Amino acid sequence: MPSRNGLIFKRFRYTAIALLLLQAVGANCQKTILDSLMTFNSGQVKTITALEIITRQTGYNFTYDSRLINTEKITDLSFSAVSLRTVLENITSDDSLEFSVIDRFIIFSRKPASTSQKVDSLPEIQFDYITGTITDAESKEALAFATVALKNKGKGTVTNTNGEFGLKIGREMTNDTLSVSYIGYLNIEIPVIESLGKNLEIRMEREFIAIPGIIIRNQIPQEIINKSVRAIPENYSRSPAYLTGFYREGVLKRRYLQNYSEAILKIYKSSYSGSILGDQIKVLKSRKIENSGKKDTLTVRLKAGLNTCMELDGVKKTFDFINPETMQDYSFRMTDIVTWEDESAYSIDFEQREDIDLPLYKGTVYINTVDYAILNAEFELNEAFLFKMKDSFIANSTRGFSTWPVSVKYSVSYRKVNGLYYLSHVRGDLQFASKKKRRVFNSPFTVFFELAVTDIELNNVTRFDRDEVAPVHSVFSKVINSYDPLFWGDQDFLRPEDNLLQELRNMKVNLQEFSE
Repeated sequence: MPSRNGLIFKRFRYTAIALLLLQAVGANCQKTILDSLMTFNSGQVKTITALEIITRQTGYNFTYDSRLINTEKITDLSFSAVSLRTVLENITSDDSLEFSVIDRFIIFSRKPASTSQKVDSLPEIQFDYITGTITDAESKEALAFATVALKNKGKGTVTNTNGEFGLKIGREMTNDTLSVSYIGYLNIEIPVIESLGKNLEIRMEREFIAIPGIIIRNQIPQEIINKSVRAIPENYSRSPAYLTGFYREGVLKRRYLQNYSEAILKIYKSSYSGSILGDQIKVLKSRKIENSGKKDTLTVRLKAGLNTCMELDGVKKTFDFINPETMQDYSFRMTDIVTWEDESAYSIDFEQREDIDLPLYKGTVYINTVDYAILNAEFELNEAFLFKMKDSFIANSTRGFSTWPVSVKYSVSYRKVNGLYYLSHVRGDLQFASKKKRRVFNSPFTVFFELAVTDIELNNVTRFDRDEVAPVHSVFSKVINSYDPLFWGDQDFLRPEDNLLQELRNMKVNLQEFSE
């Protein structure tokens, strides 16, 4: 019989994957693995074999654009007491490459070209831009995570927590319609041609559906959820798709940003039914900011945030609260029927039963009243039992510190494109507290990660080659000096919220970037 801890871990794989690594920050000018003296006696081997040998001996993995290195080339891995940097320079035989180290990764990248060369090589940009802010028409409050999408294509985005959005429109999309939707609000449609180059101020009206309370009370929420699970093969993509998405993650200690990463991803999303293949992620372009100017004794890092986003696709991975095997641990209550685009959705609240002492979820799931598709789920771990989940979040806890989760919240939503539903948005917000022994006060940490799907492709979808798939950690290289939204070119990205943007501008940071 499995142990209680084993059962908890199995049921909460997406929380368990979002591990935190705590470590003390050392001196700023330490030598890296590249400066270590190494000895190898492997003789003539392929370059890929040489890198594998180095990984086994050093414990460091290599990350590089496959176009930078001929991995099949024969090289001589015979060195005695030579720095690893010199070894790599010899086996790559390319003066234009440089090497850097982040965490347990050695990154190969091109040495930056001069500014004039970069400007001369910039392609002509063939897109227009639509920006705007979406708020509640009555309260004027920002609507976070509202969906903004083209009506006839898979292209779209979501608003940030300030209600702001930006969408880059190709010239071939100007005859489409911009559709703005938010659960419980009237859908708004605006011709793209009338939106180009404007900063829209969109006020959304709540729509209250007049439904007698007796109708709501007579609905059995478990039956609605069971219907939604049975309808998954019909409602969600039955063939693989490419999803382009913008990903970001960050850690704040109190209100100060410690590290921040963002990336453009291409995701191979396997079928929601009849497929044993897993999802894959390829990093197209990314960058990471480290707040190296602060001399904290403790820093927190999110591990495996990319994979966590895939695990949080609860339609594919089966949310714990809709799983027929675990639903009996929850109580359900249908609270409302609300507007969703031109249709409506059941609003079902859930929480763990009082006699269950496992750390389960509470929240709300929205299910389409017509086709029973799961549209959105907002849920959090029961705070009363979070102490039982400590080992699922904290890895390699720093000596002398005690760290524990305070709040763990998730949000997942789906978007309908051409009659089928696809993953649209994933967000995680986690609060932690850490206290040094014999200290009175705690240090609060905020960890967040977010994926917004900005485009969906259905044609010629094939799995990525193994060397294209992103590792658990993001990929970063060249150093630049400021936060520049133009870095993303013609790709869509989520604008940082005002407080986050100001913190990024204020920090004396190294901002690192990687592109395919």
